[in-house]
Amino acid sequence: MENAWLAGWVKLQIPPGHFAAYIFDCDGTLADTMPLHFVAWTQAMQDFDGCFPEHLFYEWGGKPTAVIVEQLNVLYGTSLDVELVTRRKEDYFVSLIPRVKAIESVVQIASDMFGRLPMAVASGGHHELVDATLEALGITHLFSVVVCAEDYAHGKPAPDPFLEAARRLGVVAGECLAFEDSPTGIESARAAGMATVLVPREEVAATMT
Repeated sequence: MENAWLAGWVKLQIPPGHFAAYIFDCDGTLADTMPLHFVAWTQAMQDFDGCFPEHLFYEWGGKPTAVIVEQLNVLYGTSLDVELVTRRKEDYFVSLIPRVKAIESVVQIASDMFGRLPMAVASGGHHELVDATLEALGITHLFSVVVCAEDYAHGKPAPDPFLEAARRLGVVAGECLAFEDSPTGIESARAAGMATVLVPREEVAATMT
């Protein structure tokens, strides 16, 4: 079975005011990778007899893969090997990266602001995946800083990813505007003192044989 997805994107509302920098999440914000990540998670869960329901997948968006496996073990009383499941899931996702598409409304904002404001990516994913995704979309050059799970101690919803991105950009965190698609990511950015833009998503999933 394979999931086919249709996604509708609404126009973003940018809050008024001057911002020192723009900081973007990657998955579900710049790149329409969330359906691909769900496919990868589903395949990995099937391999290891685990469970990761779709509603929880989107609710936990932005959390590092290893943290998700740990929390699934606690939630379902399972003993999934964190390292093995993480590697398997990410291997599946790497194979899907050529299918990734941009979230045009967000990428257009980043393109319009290129050279006018410093910009960064603050992701819960690993560099291997995030860097490959940005490269596949041809937008790596837009961002002078890319912060991933290897670059901070505590993942979203902790503020660390956004604080680290601001630090590397050399700007005050509270003067940044963060773009996020998940409740976890919004919580992280707000904990860093940043104004936020929610990238809303309305998804319709159809199952194909």
